[in-house]
Amino acid sequence: MANRIRFGSVFLLILLLSAAYVAIAERRVSLLNGYDKSIFKSSFHRIFDTSKYGILQLQNGLARTPQMGWNSWNFFACDINETLIKETADALVSTGLAELGYVYVNIDDCWNTQKRDSKDQLVPDPKGFPSGIKPLADYVHSKDLKLGIYSDAGLFTCQVRAGSLYHENDDAQLFASWGVDYLKYDNCFNLGIKPIKRYPPMRDALNATGRSIFYSLCEWGVDDPALWAGKVGNSWRTTDDINDTWASMTTLADLNNKWAAYAGPGGWNDPDMLEVGNGGMTYQEYRAHFSIWALMKSPLLIGCDVRNMTKETSEILMNKEVIAVNQDPLGVQGRKVKVFGKDGCLQIWAGPLSGSRLAVVLWNRCSVASTITTDWNALGLKPNTSVSVRDLWLHEDVAGDAMSSFGAEVDPHDCKMFVFTPVATFRAEM
Repeated sequence: MANRIRFGSVFLLILLLSAAYVAIAERRVSLLNGYDKSIFKSSFHRIFDTSKYGILQLQNGLARTPQMGWNSWNFFACDINETLIKETADALVSTGLAELGYVYVNIDDCWNTQKRDSKDQLVPDPKGFPSGIKPLADYVHSKDLKLGIYSDAGLFTCQVRAGSLYHENDDAQLFASWGVDYLKYDNCFNLGIKPIKRYPPMRDALNATGRSIFYSLCEWGVDDPALWAGKVGNSWRTTDDINDTWASMTTLADLNNKWAAYAGPGGWNDPDMLEVGNGGMTYQEYRAHFSIWALMKSPLLIGCDVRNMTKETSEILMNKEVIAVNQDPLGVQGRKVKVFGKDGCLQIWAGPLSGSRLAVVLWNRCSVASTITTDWNALGLKPNTSVSVRDLWLHEDVAGDAMSSFGAEVDPHDCKMFVFTPVATFRAEM
């Protein structure tokens, strides 16, 4: 009888594991399951591969779409204080940015002191944050916004403030007690310990607090976090730090593109924060920056001084139609689908959207204006599919029945961004 019971238990375990495997396998392909086979070719699933999404994906209820908000580092670096954070929260509301989804107000490095207190706790810098973090979080929450904080999976932060390595439980509880909603977790002074060992303890510590805290891994892509971070955090940096130059932005876009199949609702590839409005690129370059980040389902974290934005900066950051591509509930990362021209500087990037639509970016990385044309084959569309075309920067429909290909002239270092909506599929002539 005992043998029968053991055999029955083993058999039941096998059945349960098999069911779990089937559920995971189904989830891996579920993002594109609803696409109409009469419109899309079989190559569509290869072009927009999502097979790596969902492998042990963290499920804490957060990041169903990429995070949106503001971060202090790109513009202010260490020159931060509680007044700046409050004024930024005010500006996010008064400008209308908050209403569009920019709800995280994230304090980066330099908010705390170099040493812990006598109870081994992190201490807010008394010069910049004399009131502490809890009252600041309360203020931000009063604006219907969320507060983010920064720490490091090392002994110190990158600016040599106290880090959280070996203090994960205490620090997570402290953050939760303050009302923190977001943690950016950096990678400096890490004692040479692999990120895959250092980042899960903070995940467990955050979960143990009982507070929903967005967990943003910032290990700079050094250990290919897309391969393992889906079970650890809600987003993971796939690149080194961005700087406010065309060369940096394009390089990071290309690096992030490699990992498109691994992202989806709950966990996102992160090529670092936005530089739009900081002055190092042209209007056209910033428009391309914002368009590609939105298409890649990258976090949209503003990095400029939102209290003093130019009209052009506001126009870019507040483009509702481009934001809608980033926040589309399907959650498939757009990617580079075709390159041509000198050194591949004429590029087509695209990604599926809900409702069997496609977002398409014609990106001119050349130094002269050029016509960029995408054929339906590059997008996985059947050649007899007719689509309407909407220009997301002009905010107008530019074609009602494009078929087999579509193109436009694009200025140097600029892009044009469209949404293709299938309207009909015509039978080929005999």
